[in-house]
Amino acid sequence: MIVTINGKKRRLDVPPMARLLDVLREDCGLTGTKEGCGEGECGACTVLVDGVAVDSCLVPAAHVDGCKVVTVEGAAAAKRSARALQNAFVEHGGAQCGICTPGMIVAACTLKAGCSRDEIKRALAGNLCRCTGYISIFNSVEAALPPARKGPPSRLALRRANARARRR
Repeated sequence: MIVTINGKKRRLDVPPMARLLDVLREDCGLTGTKEGCGEGECGACTVLVDGVAVDSCLVPAAHVDGCKVVTVEGAAAAKRSARALQNAFVEHGGAQCGICTPGMIVAACTLKAGCSRDEIKRALAGNLCRCTGYISIFNSVEAALPPARKGPPSRLALRRANARARRR
């Protein structure tokens, strides 16, 4: 199987039903991805496969042949937002025991700038935390994400505003 992991193309020989989680941790030495439950319930093993957050404990490694996989190590190296998330988790108390933190950070990497608290909750819904009560996690994500970009209005927005003004 050939897979791109954290930006590096790798050829891996793995048993047909090996879990992606085990391949990442044991064969690739990427131990930031945690196993919390092994049943897809906790989200500690969340990674991105072609940009989609998945529970790596449920994914047969053979299913990611030809895909791009990003772990918490790769997210932090590749995305400024992941480093900001890591720092915010420390500053705002979002990381306590640390088991859920990598999965939370990877799941939060799917969010866009300026998203709402409800969007954050939806993005992190598959990740369980037994320590924080979630408020500090949500605060951490909000603090790390940049606000929505406010630039000049689009031509379409200007046309609509002009049309409304003419009708008045």
